[in-house]
Amino acid sequence: MNAERSFRGLLWGLALFGATLDQLTKYGVFKWLHDNPGENGFVSREGIVTQGERVVVPGAFKLLAQFTGYPEQGTGILATLRTLNLNASPKVNQGALFGLGGEYAHLANAAFAGVSIVAAFAILYWSTRRTTARDWSLCAALGLILAGTLGNLYDRVVFNGVRDFLYFHLIEWPVFNVADCCLVCGAFLLLAQAFLGRSTRPGEHTSGAHNQTPAESHHRAMAEAK
Repeated sequence: MNAERSFRGLLWGLALFGATLDQLTKYGVFKWLHDNPGENGFVSREGIVTQGERVVVPGAFKLLAQFTGYPEQGTGILATLRTLNLNASPKVNQGALFGLGGEYAHLANAAFAGVSIVAAFAILYWSTRRTTARDWSLCAALGLILAGTLGNLYDRVVFNGVRDFLYFHLIEWPVFNVADCCLVCGAFLLLAQAFLGRSTRPGEHTSGAHNQTPAESHHRAMAEAK
């Protein structure tokens, strides 16, 4: 008897890759744009950088990093994580995806951090189910969602808000990050998996009959007649 194929490795691989890529791009881009703010960046007379930017697609898309203008004042492990490669405080989004709820500041950050923790544990539980492990598209969707959840949760715990730097200003879309991209792609894949999977299920019950030869169909009909 053949062992059932499991796609849990895909789920954990996407989660690890996505969360790691999110943090590498955040630390890297904020460091780069702080040290090289560009001609459209904002630098005070004292040399304090409050904004750095780089155009990727002229008139449409650019990298944008904003800073408070104050150096890190804290101590301890979280302060160390905030200053791994840069002793400057980034401006953060304390709301949800694409800035939603940001007007409630610290309360919103704590609430969305709690939601992220619940979502992460829900995905962990979901991944233990055998039906989940056998479905590659579901594992891929959950892996992407977990990647985005963990990436932004790290920011909420360490920076008290999410670092955003991708700016699609052609349509004035709110600034976002790689974790947001993972969340959106995972959500769309999950919806597609749910709707497309549901639409193909009726055919699964008749596929066997369509693959039968005429002789097999005749014998089956005779057996049912008896």
